[in-house]
Amino acid sequence: MPTEDTPVATGVAAKAIGVAHSTLARWWAEGKVTPTYVTPGGHARWHVEALREQLRAQRRGASPDTPK
Repeated sequence: MPTEDTPVATGVAAKAIGVAHSTLARWWAEGKVTPTYVTPGGHARWHVEALREQLRAQRRGASPDTPK
């Protein structure tokens, strides 16, 4: 069972934020979100809370790396 600190697959992350797998994959492809890391096989792994922060930052109109 993954813990909150464990990176999860795209489908699991998508479900956690309430969108379809294809939506999260599209956002990644468009550069709207960035996974925690990508496996050697090309699969994204996400820290769900970091993903949520990226989305919050977009709603605020700021980059997640922008100082507050």
